[in-house]
Formats: sequence, structure tokens, C-alpha cells
Amino acid sequence: MRIVGIRRPGTGTGTEVAQLSDDGGEITVLASLEDFWRDPSGHLAAGAEGPAFAAPSVTCVPPVLPDARVICIGLNYLKHAAEGTFRGQELPEHPTLFARWTRSLTVDGAEVPVPAGEDGLDWEGEVVAWVGAPLVDATPEEALAAVVGYSTFNDLTARRAQKLTSQWILGKNADRSGPLGPLVPAAEVGDLRAGLRVVTRVNGTVVQDGSTDEMVYGVGETLAHISRTFTLRPGDLLATGTPSGVGYARTPPWLLHPGDVVEVEVERLGSLRNTVVGNEARHAPTGAR
Repeated sequence: MRIVGIRRPGTGTGTEVAQLSDDGGEITVLASLEDFWRDPSGHLAAGAEGPAFAAPSVTCVPPVLPDARVICIGLNYLKHAAEGTFRGQELPEHPTLFARWTRSLTVDGAEVPVPAGEDGLDWEGEVVAWVGAPLVDATPEEALAAVVGYSTFNDLTARRAQKLTSQWILGKNADRSGPLGPLVPAAEVGDLRAGLRVVTRVNGTVVQDGSTDEMVYGVGETLAHISRTFTLRPGDLLATGTPSGVGYARTPPWLLHPGDVVEVEVERLGSLRNTVVGNEARHAPTGAR
């Protein structure tokens, strides 16, 4: 089962959550965005019962609540940490966390612009976990049980902006820099610790090839850690970090330029494919989407 967000032009229905058919040709509505996140497990169990449409007749958008928190783990794979900030150092006891805003998210197929002043964008293929129940002072077991699904994600990064200060938020929130794949129910995915292969390709060349069993900080442990400070709500997201092989750590550095195609493929979750475009695309009427 693959769950996506859609907008039907001219209907005034707003964002809806829908199920994508196995061949990707048809979309069947599950619920409005708000209704879905009031009871995501219930809607997934009930299945799609709403109207069906040919996929090209609707616009796909991330099925993300406007006020959802998008929390990201930095340096969560040992080899990636070794090629970056913690080269030659012990990893900290707690994960490095940073935030994205929902407006930075986009979908498979979207064009991603390189911001002004950047030499290019860097790729970071990874997995996102979707929170499906409230979490307050949760145990790791409770937190993991609250995960309703997972998605393929590309945490495309504006490295110049990221490195201007010790805080990463600017470089992690460029327009349309967070392509997000369909939600796949957690029951169909299993435990990330068992190892799902994460592969990133640039113009067909493999640049990252890792496995989720390499993660330092687990999903349950990280969500539990976060829940001790603020309450997590259904619809919040946790981006779990990227394997080694990012572009800035190479000699010489390798970044994405207009015309490049970047793909992220995660076992059981599917693929994302996005084309990089120039900064002029940010001045188009589509705005941050």
C-alpha cells in the first residue's frame, strides 16, 4: 500500500490522502488530510473507499499537515559521521537534531532549484518515519509502536548556507529541497534495524549504497528522546539520516547542478526521482512548492 497526498483542481476539497494503485495509474481517496491524521491507523486498516481518479488528473503533494514537525537526525550512520563533522571523534551520546519546515517538502518528479549563491545541491538519501499516535515521555518501545509508516526521502542540502553558522536550518530548508515518497504502512516495512538498502544515484551513477542497520540512533530511541521535551503528534515526521557518500565530502566535491537527475531508492519503500533546475525556478508563480 502506498499513500500519497493529492489536490483535485477546481474542486475546493483541499488536500486529501489517497491510495496509489500498484501500477501507479489510479488514485483512490481515503480521507481529507485532517481526517486521515486524526486516525491514520484506522484509515489504513479500512482501506480506500472514496472516489477513484486517473493519477494524471490530480496533483500530488506531500500528505503533511501544515503544522507538522519535521525533525531530522544528522550524522546517524557511522561512515557518514566519519566523513563529516565527527571525523576522528567519538559520536555524542544523543543524536544531533535539526528541523525542516513543511514548506520545504515536495514529491517525486518535482524540479528542485539550486538557491542563489550555491555551487550546487548535495544529495542525502534516507528514510522518514511517520508518527501515528501522540507521544509524551514515551519509552522506545512505545515510540516505535506509534510509527504508522515510512517513506523514501532526499534531504537535499544547500551546503554553503548550512556551513555559514553552527545551526543547519538555513541550508536544510531550501525551496522544494525535501522530496518525499509515498507512505508505506509500518507493518509492510518491518524493523529498520533488520536492514533496508538505501541507494542514491546521480545521472544513473550510484553515489550512496547503505543499509538502515548501520544507523547509530534508532527510530524508537530517538522519538522517545524527543518526546521527553515536546509532545509528538500524529503526522509529525522523523528523517533518520543518510549513509556515507555525500557529495561535499568527496575529493573534489561533487554537487548537483541544473540538469542533473537524482534518484533515491529504498528497499520496500520505492524510489524518488527529481531533476535539479536553476535558481530562476524559484521566481516562478509556484512559489515554495
